[in-house]
Amino acid sequence: MSSPTPFKRPALTEALDAWKQLLTARGLATDLRWVFEENLCFERSRAAQGGFHLGFQTKFVPPPEDALNIAFDHFGEADKRIVFYRLGECFGKSICVLLCDSWFENKGEADDFVRRDEWGMSFHPGQADEIEEIVDLSRWLRRVRHGRAFHDLDFCMTLAAIDEIKTHGRVLMPYERFASTMLERLRRFLGQPA
Repeated sequence: MSSPTPFKRPALTEALDAWKQLLTARGLATDLRWVFEENLCFERSRAAQGGFHLGFQTKFVPPPEDALNIAFDHFGEADKRIVFYRLGECFGKSICVLLCDSWFENKGEADDFVRRDEWGMSFHPGQADEIEEIVDLSRWLRRVRHGRAFHDLDFCMTLAAIDEIKTHGRVLMPYERFASTMLERLRRFLGQPA
């Protein structure tokens, strides 16, 4: 069992209200679209040598409707900073990611993070940049998965973890995930339903 956090987490609705107020104050879209690790698409940049272009997709791996609630509840149990992070805007919506890690503890105004220390949270509204939604399967399959610099976005929730929480009530340990995969393969091999 985890120890009590040194701050009082708000309800998700209260945190979302604060997030939307900040976005409004910065002149950014308050219609939100939440994405997760499997939705991020890093591609090699043609413009900058060794650089990367960030896009997103929800066509090939759409997040379930309750994914944000589950991620916020799960992250809320940790004593690490939660971050509402805006990637950019697409078709009038702010594309956002929920992050959580002590990595963000020292990030502040100079890094474009607005801190709410009493909540153990930060908000990163970013710039008024457009972000591309990737709808081409070949681009999605060629996305960069390894060999790029460490990024704030490496601390976001995965949809696989969301599925595990929905199925098992918690995120599985690596050995449990391996055993589950092996059992599924064995069932398919034997022609048994999953």
